[in-house]
Amino acid sequence: MGLILDGSGFVRRSQVFAGNAVEWRTLEAMLNGLSAPPGALVVMDRGIATEANLAWLREHGYRYLVVSREAGRVQPEGEATVTTAGGETLRVMKVVDEEAGEVRLYCHSAKREEKENGINRRFCERFEAGLAKLAAGLTSPRGEKRPALIQERIGKLKQRSFGVGRHYAITLETDPAGTKVTGLSWEQTPVAGTMLTDPGVYCLRSSEVAWSEADLWRTYMMLTDLEAVFRSLKSELGLRPIFHSKESRSDGHLFISVLAYQGVQLIRRQLKANGIEASWSSLRDTLSVQRRVTASFTRKDGGTLHVRKATQPEPRLKAIYTALDLDPLPGGTKRLVA
Repeated sequence: MGLILDGSGFVRRSQVFAGNAVEWRTLEAMLNGLSAPPGALVVMDRGIATEANLAWLREHGYRYLVVSREAGRVQPEGEATVTTAGGETLRVMKVVDEEAGEVRLYCHSAKREEKENGINRRFCERFEAGLAKLAAGLTSPRGEKRPALIQERIGKLKQRSFGVGRHYAITLETDPAGTKVTGLSWEQTPVAGTMLTDPGVYCLRSSEVAWSEADLWRTYMMLTDLEAVFRSLKSELGLRPIFHSKESRSDGHLFISVLAYQGVQLIRRQLKANGIEASWSSLRDTLSVQRRVTASFTRKDGGTLHVRKATQPEPRLKAIYTALDLDPLPGGTKRLVA
């Protein structure tokens, strides 16, 4: 699905495109289908941000802001920072390429570093466990010991290692005849400029050379916010998976997602005007703590009185209700005598 947003993040135009297509080849068709005017800012993730697509955008007068596909990671230097809506401080470094008419914003997130360290650890442990299994087979009477097959199995381990295999130097020891592998050892040799050596680092690339670090980062966050909201809507409101067999029904189903997103943006805009800039997921977590409860009492005449009401809102939840001009005790109080 392609979307055109205004400066406030509201959807102004949307269109559903075929799903059986190579993503990076769809950019021109998407912009033409959405009637995106030249000069519009195109914000996209690294899956579509190929050099060919960026060259096409420049040629046709579009501005862009993307996640760079460049392989090497660069740690931001200096004291420039950006503060997220959640209160996290990111280290950033802006580098302008005057000749190319581009700017790169190198960013480092401590939370992202923690997440990527966990990913690295899990994949490295899995890769080393595979190597250990091969090494154990060398001591087994029926274990595979032929060098060619051991090399083939190491190659398959690397293919399934999600890239961590390149960070290992693996040594095979053979008998004098070279027909049997007698030992297998490995050593981690991290490749510089990768997720293993520089976790939490990423780079934004844009044609907006005059923008500040905060402008570049916050504008790109509009895309990540959009993606996060749609993930929530799809998983929790039942907007995915789609079981319709007719294209028109599928289009209608997806359009509900767009309408729901508009509602989310309206809520967040009103909250932002009152100083509340939490992400949609954080707002949902805050809203989820309030409950409707029922208390039952025995009357003197033997009957039962049921009283149903909402629990008292916590301070953060009450602030949200106040900003949205809503009753902090939704549903009122209901009494039932049985």
